[in-house]
Amino acid sequence: MKIGVFDSGLGGLTVVQAMTQVIKGAQIFYVADTKNAPYGEKTPEQILQYSLNITNYLINTHQIDALILACNTATSSAIKHLREMYPSLIIIGTEPGIKPAIEQTKTGKIGVLATPATLQGDKYKTLSQTLASQKSVAIFEQACPGLVEQIEKGELESEVTQGLLETWLAPMRENNVDTIVLGCTHYPLVGQSIEKIMDCNVSLIHTGEAISRHLLTLGTQKGHLNEGDLHVHIHTTGEIQIEVVESIIENYVHIHVIEVDNH
Repeated sequence: MKIGVFDSGLGGLTVVQAMTQVIKGAQIFYVADTKNAPYGEKTPEQILQYSLNITNYLINTHQIDALILACNTATSSAIKHLREMYPSLIIIGTEPGIKPAIEQTKTGKIGVLATPATLQGDKYKTLSQTLASQKSVAIFEQACPGLVEQIEKGELESEVTQGLLETWLAPMRENNVDTIVLGCTHYPLVGQSIEKIMDCNVSLIHTGEAISRHLLTLGTQKGHLNEGDLHVHIHTTGEIQIEVVESIIENYVHIHVIEVDNH
């Protein structure tokens, strides 16, 4: 099985890392669209165009069998359109894990950290309103502008990053939030800092594991034999911090700089 995965940067590698624990006998082609990052502060029309360009590149160049939108923002803006365009392709998106958070919370207080675009998207609003109405929970939403850029620069523990997190998390800490949804695939990379700032036994919900299991189920239905070696190929449209890549994925084949706009 050939699997295409993309994100605006390196955050989607947290999904790939989860996939390496579950998927065998496959090739993963990862595209970090760092040239156009961050997606969370772009228009839905721009994000849709970036997603189409990358999908076309992955199909034309690597003949992928499955596509993973390892980006909450791209999922909100593009997945419906991509599924209509490529009905025979396995396409899996990334959504904030509000449902498991509601199932896990003991205090009934849930935090959601996400990009501005994800929180403003219809998909997220519908999901959160529907689920919150089914069980009595309070959802504390926090947009995190600038956090993706800090992570992309490798500044996971810098004073600036820690200051941003403290500002965003203080209301959640004061309101007894016990479960936080990481609504962007970059955010698990600052998970330890979030736990430390919350200063309590907080559960962090991110979706890489669920995506991996879903992909295995759909791939198996299409004849994928889950055995053999897994190879990860990393492609980027712009600059990339190799130290951050290697802190997430230990074994990858190579890193290529690519151009996807003309495909």
